[in-house]
Parts: sequence; structure tokens; C-alpha cells
Amino acid sequence: MTPTLVRQHSSHAGTTPRVDLRARARDWSEIQERMLVPLYEAVYERLDVGGGTRVLGLGCGSGLALLMAASRGAAVTGVDSRFPERLDLARRRLLPGTPEGHGTADTQDARARADAVRVVEGAPRDAADPSKPAFTLVTAFEPIGCLAGDSDGLAELLAQATPLAGRGAAVVLAGWGPPERCATTSVLRVATKLADPLRSAGSWRPALRDDLEEVAQRAGLRPDGSGRVACPFGYADADSAVRGLLSTGLFDAAIAATDQEQVDKELAEALHPHRRPDGTVWMPNVFRYLIARTP
Repeated sequence: MTPTLVRQHSSHAGTTPRVDLRARARDWSEIQERMLVPLYEAVYERLDVGGGTRVLGLGCGSGLALLMAASRGAAVTGVDSRFPERLDLARRRLLPGTPEGHGTADTQDARARADAVRVVEGAPRDAADPSKPAFTLVTAFEPIGCLAGDSDGLAELLAQATPLAGRGAAVVLAGWGPPERCATTSVLRVATKLADPLRSAGSWRPALRDDLEEVAQRAGLRPDGSGRVACPFGYADADSAVRGLLSTGLFDAAIAATDQEQVDKELAEALHPHRRPDGTVWMPNVFRYLIARTP
């Protein structure tokens, strides 16, 4: 039996909470990832993604956004350096029937799929392939604007990714909408409440109006339109909501500073106002996207 993979956090109490990374990746792919489907759809429709589109997905995770682009006929490459367990699920989704997707079949269909789909563990520069045309669309769908320092990480990714795109290629950035229009804001504040107050990076902060434009400017990109999309977070029950939210990694600093049990307890309490009489959890949210262009 394959041993369970865990991540250990240091905490003030000297404990080392253990996180089952494979279980968390499954929670992300089965519960949380679909919450942003309206965002993916809106962007792909606006940019007319289809045959002839070459997509580079930054922080692609378990690959749902790439799968949706591929279903429209696009050639897709996903890259992620933080979540290898999610990438394993992406390979299974995007490359079924191929050795990379843990299959054994060597059919013409499988070979064609492998030629149009790549999943790369590493930095954006690792996705470079001189034998292929330049990317026509770069997506960074993981929303910024709720964690201190998250825009810095995105700027670093873009610095590596944009040289792989063609001139005038679209680059899509995503961010949380105004706190007053995101019901999940009150739940995310649990992360700040419990996290180490001496650590600013990784703690929650309210989204700012020009977050995306500032990142684009730092990356040398030219803004070319924006939009807002309703992305409600809906869960079958409170337990699913807690698992889904924890799978984002937004509460890791809080877990490190306290413990898993405390975070679970306070999350459940924060979700209580959003529970419906039938036990489901519903939190309306608005996300914003910016379309920019490479020089």
C-alpha cells in the first residue's frame, strides 16, 4: 500500500499537524474546483476559445479549466509547482488512456490527445516547447486579492510565462470581487483571526479594486478589458463546505498557528449563517477577471 503523503506545519505549541495531501487534492477536485466554472466559461466565451487556441494554464491544479478549454478544441498546457497531487489528478482527467494518465492503451486517439495536452510539474519556463507554436492565451485563474502577498507570486509566474506567448496574446488574471459582494469573505476572515499575527504573508486581506491592474502593469502587460462573474459557493452540507474551503490552502497559516481541530470548529461556526434549512451551504460571490495583452 502506498504510504499517505502528509505536510507538516510548525506551530507555537510545538505540534506538527499532518495534512493528507492526496485527500486534500481529491476534496479540491471533487468539491471546490467547480465553484469557478462560471468564471472559466465567461472568459472562454469572451475570447472565443476553440480550435487554433493554444492555452497555457498557470497554477492549473487538477485541470478542470484546461479540460473545459480542450473540450472547445484548444490545445492546452498546464503547469503547477505547488500541488503535485492535484497535477496527478489533472493527468488522469486530461490524458486518459496514456502512460502519463496512468493508462496503458496506445491508440491513435490517445496519441492525438497526448499531442494536444501537456501537464507539467514545475515553473512556467518548464512548459517551453520550441517544437510548438507560441501560446495564444495564458490563464491565471487562481483568484488573487484575499491573501497578503498573493499578487507578488502571480507577478513572478507572469514574468516567466509571458515570453512563451505570442505578441498580442491574451493573458487572463482573476481576483476576488469587493468584500461586500462576496459572502465567503466572512468565512475567510477566520484565517486571519487564527493565523500568527506576526506573519503578514498568507493572512487574509480584503480585495482591492486595482489588484489585477497593478499586477498586469508590473508584468508589462496592456489591459484590454475586464468583467465580473457570479460564482456562488454551494455545498451539500457543512462538512463538505469545510473540506472544500480547507482544500484551497487559504487556511494553512491558521492551522500552523493553532491546530486542525480549532480551525474546523471556527470554520463551522462561520458557515452557520450560510446554512439553509435543508442543510446545504450557499454563499454568493462575485469574481473579477482582467484581460491583458502581451507586448
